[in-house]
Amino acid sequence: MKMRRYLSTALAGSVFVVAATTAQAQLRLISTDIHAGGKIPNAQVFNAMGCTGNNVSPELHWTGAPAKTKSFALTMYDPDAPTGSGWWHWVVYDIPASANRLAGGAGDAGKNLLPAGTIMGKGDAGMAAYQGPCPGKGDKPHRYIFTLYALDTDKIDVPSGASAAYVGFNLHMHQIGKATLTARYGR
Repeated sequence: MKMRRYLSTALAGSVFVVAATTAQAQLRLISTDIHAGGKIPNAQVFNAMGCTGNNVSPELHWTGAPAKTKSFALTMYDPDAPTGSGWWHWVVYDIPASANRLAGGAGDAGKNLLPAGTIMGKGDAGMAAYQGPCPGKGDKPHRYIFTLYALDTDKIDVPSGASAAYVGFNLHMHQIGKATLTARYGR
């Protein structure tokens, strides 16, 4: 009887350790500039189309990548844009598996702040660069979803200049982990 009780206690403890380890290994996306559920600061807001922000991409970092991650990708998407299909603000892919952050300002191609080998794809404005929020004046605050994908491939197979939707299709085909950070902006 004592042996059974010991084994039951040991097994229960093992299950707890496995569950705790799994929870710790969960992919998380974090920013020192943008806070989940918060308002996006003016530094990250677009500087055109009536908006007067600084258009600086936020600092982003992550933890808990799956063990088999070969690369990462990051997107910024506004599902509330009045287009019928939302709006892609930023697309970054082929981020090396050894990376765990994107520096603030990395969305400016001229600054060369992305990890070596990383590609910045075109957002819906047709630019291969970060385009900050700029919803219509008087519109309800929009949600801006930053999504980090852990991928099972070193590089996704997309042609140069591929649309954000084309890149997104390939990201979903290779996704082994995903984390999001959502913030809002309105004016």
